[in-house]
Amino acid sequence: MRMWHKICLVSLAGLVVLADIAVAQDQGPQKDVGETVAKPRKDAGDTGDTDLPKIPSKLSNKNKELPEGSPSFRVETNVVNVDVAVLDNKGHFIPGIPKGNFRVYEDNVPQQIANFSLGEAPMTVCLLIEFSAKFNQYGYGPAWYQTLAASYGFVQTLKPVDYVAVIAFDMKPEILSDFSTDRRKTYDALQRLRIPGFAEINLYDALVDAEDRMSGIEGRKAIVLIASGIDTFSKLTFDKARKAIQDGGVPIYALGTMQAIREIVDARGGMGPMQRMDFLQGDNSLKTFSKETGGQAFFPRFYGEFPSIFQAIAQALRNQYTLGYAPTNTAHDGKFRKIKVELVNPAGEPLRITDEKGKPVKYTIIAKAGYNAPREVE
Repeated sequence: MRMWHKICLVSLAGLVVLADIAVAQDQGPQKDVGETVAKPRKDAGDTGDTDLPKIPSKLSNKNKELPEGSPSFRVETNVVNVDVAVLDNKGHFIPGIPKGNFRVYEDNVPQQIANFSLGEAPMTVCLLIEFSAKFNQYGYGPAWYQTLAASYGFVQTLKPVDYVAVIAFDMKPEILSDFSTDRRKTYDALQRLRIPGFAEINLYDALVDAEDRMSGIEGRKAIVLIASGIDTFSKLTFDKARKAIQDGGVPIYALGTMQAIREIVDARGGMGPMQRMDFLQGDNSLKTFSKETGGQAFFPRFYGEFPSIFQAIAQALRNQYTLGYAPTNTAHDGKFRKIKVELVNPAGEPLRITDEKGKPVKYTIIAKAGYNAPREVE
């Protein structure tokens, strides 16, 4: 175990050194490493990118009105847009599927696809990081090193045109950096994540807050959540958070940290019934939030699994089919409508996809589970 700790520390140190080199220029004196969570900038609405269009970030704008034309499932419109990713068993995006092979159902009723497009676009990502000492106090410190490694690793996969914001949460969410393409700001935010100060986790509140803040942002967007899945401090219950997240419609890609903790606990022979329940609860929460928003959940045990996970997230976000349909149910009742997307052949049977050698390819269709219909305003 001591050797494992040393390996974790060396890996983390290498990541921090790389980040320090990236931000060394024009940064001036470094901030006190004793700081745990940064306060939001006073000029948070300014991304600092003068040569790029600014995103209407709700991290700094509390105006609840959505921009005209924003692709949201909550606006009162006659067209519902569904982003769909089709991935093979290695997480690679499968291109070239014609419009005629897609079938969309709303509450099990077939819908007529009116709009269809395929493309690659820049990502707008909120990196939401659990910054809690809950598991450190039980001697599970290496799990926090894995969280930091995952955070740095994901940022390194972003392209120059991608926007990213960093939010950390323990007792409450804190904005470390607003949406920006300037990676120096992102790395500066991550460098503040040194030693967690509180053992509470308000996962539900933080997720709902992030969903709400991103609801007015246009284009390809997602929340990349690095967390245990445990909640100890939120005002919202699981059911209320689940409904709010469904309403928000922002895909959640969760990277669970509990599997790494489980490896440590099992090695020490300290796995009790309550701990097993915590692990199960955390994993199930992340799976639920991800599946119902059209995202994915990953549960790595080792650092070597990170690159393939980051690739899968990028594949699902950058390359998507966008389907648009006018719902046959035109009632403005505010009720939740279930969405199901299938791939079929002309005979209505499940579509068979083969590789270049003619062998069948197992594939996964990723799309959000539904949306809330607009409610009639009196």
